[in-house]
Amino acid sequence: MSGKEGIRMEKKKAEKEIKALEQEINAKCAKCAHVDICESEKKYGKDGESKKKLLNRLARIEGQIRGLEKMVDEDKYCIDVLTQSSAITSAMNSFNKEVLTNHIRNCVTANIKAGNDEIVEEMLDMLQKLMR
Repeated sequence: MSGKEGIRMEKKKAEKEIKALEQEINAKCAKCAHVDICESEKKYGKDGESKKKLLNRLARIEGQIRGLEKMVDEDKYCIDVLTQSSAITSAMNSFNKEVLTNHIRNCVTANIKAGNDEIVEEMLDMLQKLMR
């Protein structure tokens, strides 16, 4: 597999992840639908500002990925490509931290208060996935 093919595959994978994250943001928390706080606008901010910020962040990451693809297509210096790739990874990590923070402060807290301790296992599983 050539470097360009690898980057294209990574781009497609990242685009799928971004779409999945956007769907997750727009979807209701199925595991805690019975808890009022997860049904309210508090999930992403009362005014929707947090949700807007997350979607804007995803749009910037998508732009970074397009830029990376262009760099590979133009045969840019490997170190420059790796630097851009590293920036994308960092941006995704920041995005994940923000979503995780929102989830813990709202969904996890509300579920624990409501007696749904299963949310802790779900959270631990998610942390394992994020730390791979």
